[in-house]
Amino acid sequence: MKLAVISGSHRNGSESGKVARYVQQQLSSAPDVSSVYQLDLADNPLPLWDPEAWQPSEKWERLWSPISAELAASDAFVIVAPEWHGMVPAGLKNFFLFCTKGELAHKPALIVAVSAGPGGAYPIAELRMSSYKNSYLCYIPDHVIVRNVRELLNDPATPQSPDDGRIRERLQYALGLLLQYGKALQQVRASGAINLAKYPYGM
Repeated sequence: MKLAVISGSHRNGSESGKVARYVQQQLSSAPDVSSVYQLDLADNPLPLWDPEAWQPSEKWERLWSPISAELAASDAFVIVAPEWHGMVPAGLKNFFLFCTKGELAHKPALIVAVSAGPGGAYPIAELRMSSYKNSYLCYIPDHVIVRNVRELLNDPATPQSPDDGRIRERLQYALGLLLQYGKALQQVRASGAINLAKYPYGM
């Protein structure tokens, strides 16, 4: 399977980027994973979506088509979402506005929320509520919240504290589940039951 990791912070040098790189490293060593694509919104800023993106144009072909192709080729996703003022960053919500051509449709995703303090629950609720409707992305029941992130995952190889070890174990568990959902939903997409041409938008 091919996996994709989306780092949702559009701030360079972010803690979310650190978490995304750790996740990518873990997935790259999984036996069922052929490759891992990473989209870091800090390095690949997308302009604000507007309806013009639905029309053929050189601008959108250049900006979005390479990303769209990588997503379409992926079987499962990890969405790393920092909590900014109790919300998902605007750049990450903007990313989902572009995903209307079936790139994410009927594929599983794991949400990994990131908080500098003891929070991190709001991005989970926001993404589960508002980002799946027209993308048809399937969030798995499990999620991970990396709280007090500055103290965690700083050494990719070795936990530096009991909390660091605990969050690594939880990530490993959740990523293992994601891979199983990835295999299962391949069968759904191959079933012929999906009709995105007739039903491109959720209700």
